[in-house]
Amino acid sequence: MTLFNSSRRRFLQTGVASAGLVSANLLFGAELRQDDSTPQTPKDIAGFDETQTNIDEARAWEPFTDRKIRVGIAGFGLCQFGAAFSFENHPNVEVVAVTDLIPERCAGLAKACRCEKTYPSLEEMLKDDSIEAVFLATDAASHAEHTLASLKAGKHVACAVPAVLGSLEDADRLFEAVKETGLTYMMFETSAYRDDAYATRQLYKAGVFGKMVYSEGEYNHYYGTPLPSFREWRTGLPPLFYPTHATGYYTCVTGHSFTEVSALGNRGIVPQYQAKNNRYQNPFGTEVALFRTSEGGMARMTVSRDTPGAGSESGRNRGQKGVYTDAFYTEIPEVEELAKTVDILKPGLPPGVDAGGHGGSHGYLTTEFIDALLRERKPLVDIATALNTTVCGIVAHQSALRDGETLKIPQYKF
Repeated sequence: MTLFNSSRRRFLQTGVASAGLVSANLLFGAELRQDDSTPQTPKDIAGFDETQTNIDEARAWEPFTDRKIRVGIAGFGLCQFGAAFSFENHPNVEVVAVTDLIPERCAGLAKACRCEKTYPSLEEMLKDDSIEAVFLATDAASHAEHTLASLKAGKHVACAVPAVLGSLEDADRLFEAVKETGLTYMMFETSAYRDDAYATRQLYKAGVFGKMVYSEGEYNHYYGTPLPSFREWRTGLPPLFYPTHATGYYTCVTGHSFTEVSALGNRGIVPQYQAKNNRYQNPFGTEVALFRTSEGGMARMTVSRDTPGAGSESGRNRGQKGVYTDAFYTEIPEVEELAKTVDILKPGLPPGVDAGGHGGSHGYLTTEFIDALLRERKPLVDIATALNTTVCGIVAHQSALRDGETLKIPQYKF
């Protein structure tokens, strides 16, 4: 029996904020490849055009304080990500400073965020004692170092995905730094606020699924030629080093983790995904991982970079009492009645905040981070969930290199 889906009520299309993904020097700067000085526009990058989302208009956002969090933003690189999340429009935020190593990009970020103060580097911006929190829209290869530097400077951190890039040691350092400083960290994983994942999470929290028996997630994004990136970090990147748009369909839904993995990789024909042509010595363009979950269930997660065709960031979950694919299904009458009591549509956003791209997730991520700071609570994708969503892919790639050997995955609890 089909019970309902997340488009049951009014279907809204929101305007996309200006978009992006990364920028920075090896430690503190802006992403730039020598032959690329022009950021691409949102329409050029998969996900940024996905602005349709479902909102329960009866659940309007309600302010509870007039306090403003003073935020600094770093990064206006390839995708202009620093201005893609409506920080500048949130009524409880004041964007007090921005930075990017490339002066033209720094000026563009300042204009997009309506901010007068700029700094030539993140390192300099972190010295500004007026800043309470930073949003790191920098290159993925620098996320760990940038986060550690920001925490050391006493700043709360919101960071683009992934939390770390390929390093279990960086993951442990990051986890310990958040614990030791007591500061708030949130990873901006977009799948967490896609309509289907949000609906599944609400139903799971209400006990509608029971234990998750089997989960799936896919992130398919064809890279026939490398996208420009600082020190070519994107070129030939092991697919499961960037797993979060797939793995988030389990971790960001349930709050649980993956405990062990067996994975395989495909040695494709796209040149950048041949070991001799990339800094990672990575031979795979597609990787598929089979995980055991901390609930005792199973999950299959796929990241594909070398299969042309329609891209996707999607997932499904099957529980003991029901399943969510394109809608929620159950054959148990009492579960159906319980599910009917759950509001599976996202609530309204603060005035001026766009839902944005990646399935209308951008504005919700910002709102969650700011609300967590104001209420002094853990955000949805806190440091433990961020690392449990990221590190599983690092270990999965090692399994693929070993032809599917089953490997244990480090666990993070906070």
